Amino acid sequence: MKICHYFLLLFLFLNFTSFAQKIPTPKEHFGFNIGDDYHLASYAQSEAYYLKVAAASNRVKVVDIGLTEEGRHQYMLIVSSPENLKKLDRYKEISQKLAHAEGITPEAAKLLAKEGKPVIWIDGGLHATETVGAHQLIETYYQLVSRTDPETMAILDNVIILLSQVNPDGQELVSNWYMKDTDDKKRNMKIPRLYQKYVGHDNNRDFYMNNMKETTNISRQQYIEWMPQIIYNHHQTGPDGSVLAGPPYRDPFNHVFDPMIITGLDAVAAAMINRLNVEDKPGYTRLSGSNYSTWWNGGLRTAPYFHNQIGILTEIIGGPTPSKIPLVPERLIPDNSTPFPVTPQDWKFRQSIDYSVSLNYAVFDFARRSGDELLFNIYKMGKNAIDRGNMDHWTMLPKFSASVTSAYEADKKVVKKDTAAAKRDSLLAARSDEYGPGPGVPVKFFDAVYKDPALRDPRGYIISTKQPDFPTAVKFLNSLIKSGIQVHIATADFSVEGKNYPAGSYIVKTNQAFRPHVLDMFEPQDHPNDFQYPGGPPLKPYDVAGWTLAYQMGVRFDRILNGFDGPFTAIPYGELQKPKADKLPDTKAGYVLSSQNNDAFTTVNNLLKAKVPVSRITESSATIPAGSFLIGAKGKALLEKAVTDYGIKVTTPSTKPAKTTQITASRIALFDQYGGSMPSGWVRWLLEQNNFAFTVIYPKDIDSADLHSKYDVILFMGGGIPSVTAKSADLAKRSRDPKASEIPAEFRPWLGYLTAEKSIPALKKFMEDGGSVVTVGSSTALAYHLKLPVHSALVEMNKGEEKPLPGDKYYIPGSILQVAVDTTNKANWGMGSTADMVFSSSPVFKLDPDAALKGVNPLAWVSGKKSLRSGWAWGISYLDGGVVSFEAKVGKGKLYAFGPEIIFRAQSHSTFKLLFNELYK
Repeated sequence: MKICHYFLLLFLFLNFTSFAQKIPTPKEHFGFNIGDDYHLASYAQSEAYYLKVAAASNRVKVVDIGLTEEGRHQYMLIVSSPENLKKLDRYKEISQKLAHAEGITPEAAKLLAKEGKPVIWIDGGLHATETVGAHQLIETYYQLVSRTDPETMAILDNVIILLSQVNPDGQELVSNWYMKDTDDKKRNMKIPRLYQKYVGHDNNRDFYMNNMKETTNISRQQYIEWMPQIIYNHHQTGPDGSVLAGPPYRDPFNHVFDPMIITGLDAVAAAMINRLNVEDKPGYTRLSGSNYSTWWNGGLRTAPYFHNQIGILTEIIGGPTPSKIPLVPERLIPDNSTPFPVTPQDWKFRQSIDYSVSLNYAVFDFARRSGDELLFNIYKMGKNAIDRGNMDHWTMLPKFSASVTSAYEADKKVVKKDTAAAKRDSLLAARSDEYGPGPGVPVKFFDAVYKDPALRDPRGYIISTKQPDFPTAVKFLNSLIKSGIQVHIATADFSVEGKNYPAGSYIVKTNQAFRPHVLDMFEPQDHPNDFQYPGGPPLKPYDVAGWTLAYQMGVRFDRILNGFDGPFTAIPYGELQKPKADKLPDTKAGYVLSSQNNDAFTTVNNLLKAKVPVSRITESSATIPAGSFLIGAKGKALLEKAVTDYGIKVTTPSTKPAKTTQITASRIALFDQYGGSMPSGWVRWLLEQNNFAFTVIYPKDIDSADLHSKYDVILFMGGGIPSVTAKSADLAKRSRDPKASEIPAEFRPWLGYLTAEKSIPALKKFMEDGGSVVTVGSSTALAYHLKLPVHSALVEMNKGEEKPLPGDKYYIPGSILQVAVDTTNKANWGMGSTADMVFSSSPVFKLDPDAALKGVNPLAWVSGKKSLRSGWAWGISYLDGGVVSFEAKVGKGKLYAFGPEIIFRAQSHSTFKLLFNELYK
């Protein structure tokens, strides 16, 4: 009986196991195959499938990595063999140890690399209208958990795979929108709003700032928890005449990261393109075949480079609506960029899915074959970074190379001037001999630059508590901490190189594995001059050229060039910081908040909502700058909460300031358009974070309403205002709005665009009635519509006419420039005498001689010809004296025009107050 009972249990167990391992196919769950024409899966459907498959498979562990901005669960699916899943904690520990490279010898690292398993991150759906990404993820997941072929089994035995849908909210919006029409031919992607709640496409521009919840969730897995050796970020769409663009990418690459990043990228790229070629899948283009480079930090696949991880991006064609590969004759010629061209043809969604799965498997198989090498290499790059941070090191920057060349050329001129030809020739020959046979520059010119102690990389940075906006400095540090950076805090007062620092100050040393990211956040980017050919037009960088976050946020720090130590305690990785809260004393004269502190505005908004009176101090004193906020004793409880929540500094004057004016919250309108504006979305997020109440308005609201009866200030954060030369008929042709009949009634009020004939007069009347309009970037064209005494400074005379400066004379892509600021103007309250501002092909102005008499005054301007702080500025001398922002009286109201991006992706904290100041009355 016991034997029969045993066999019965065995039979039941085997049957249960067989049932449990029956993996539902996508068609069984969704009702269609992934890649079927005219079909998309929503996130709700995908989420259910992920969990259903995980429940049926012993190859999957589901991890909830956090909530999205709309409150959905963001999952990471860990896929590997059952044996590996039992030891996940150990494999994660090994991955962390090797990535940090702290206190591990190369011999010990090799042993860990042999014991460990490579970790590979594959994602999809970041840009939700790029629907291949989310759907290849579903198909890849299914194939990994259901296939039993030798390759798949070997991959599962030897690789830890992390799969993640990185924009659940976007997939839900886009898929439901596309599938709402029963007629296949009417299905489209003309969604009414951004496919990420606030920032849409810019969700891939947030990976060093970590503002969005989704970004923070992802960064924690990539830089604190798992440290994948390869991170593969799927995107669309491929260049015309190709199927996809992929690695390796074009120059330039960033000078701060390890060269093994580039060679490692080449190795993975070779595996990817080779697999497609073996499978007879043409159309992969790379290098100069696309515009992608490895210069910029901040994207899901680019931030990894600064953490010693191989970041992969592919941009593939295709979608649920069938498409075509167009004929592009120059792409039909095989070359190093496109070795296997694709011919013009019809293209199906499923083909893009198949390509994507092949590419994923190429990466998995590469990791399987080279796992111990990937693990050791991330250690080696980390150790290299630590070693460089512990010694004198000079990063090979373009400006240093240029200094060597210019010094040599100057020396040759002296030689030519002061010696006879024969003596000159012998000297030059001798100099060549110093360098070796053939032409060359004498080594002494190299030594003069690359051994100059003043040009060394810093050993670390100190951020003192004694700065105007310490809470913002802590936000900067938290962005580093979210990116896996090691930060220290001083537990007592200390001195370094003769300067005293208080306890509570922060230290960021460069002798850590992620040193490239540290340097990139503190040091200026030195983008090389990059032109199509000598004397030709510039090559546009992928995204921006300069972004130094410490500059954008206005953080004051000291660069320490020599080794240093002190009473420093390492903060655990990933542990976010809060400024110390000081106790608030009682006072009869009131409490003062400095407008230098961004969180002062948040606090004021909380006070105003609680009906606590707030005033602004209109005249500075010895200790209180003009523009500071004065709050009576009634506000003490809320101020105490603000001190705890934000760490702001509240002062108590000995006597109540004499000159003040009471303020109230303005009725704020934020302009947006159908489909969503990213600059507007960033400001929407920023206003919410700082507790400003506002209303989003659309073109029809401006054209049809008595604006001043509803609003006090209207914000145009980029776009919206047509150019002076734009005609309504042309605007109609360029509009990407759907027809009203094609969309649900609730979104129809969002349609339309502003016109010179109707919208501009409405805005003019709004200002004449006492309203304010704030414009940023291209929307400053409103000044030209109003015929203010303002003109573009970026022009030249050509055949008697003013023409915009051509790119070979003037070009500034996204970069940081320093400008002078009029601190006496209340629009600039809280600002210093200079400011670092983000320029991105930004307008620059010149004011007419009689501008002041007509009520137009500069707020900030470029002073001098060396204003570049970070990035690339060609022809910067054209900016000298140019006005970058101004205010103009228009009737009873005002126009504020800011050429630079004062709210750039919610990163440029140092200029937020230029907006905040205009949001009270």
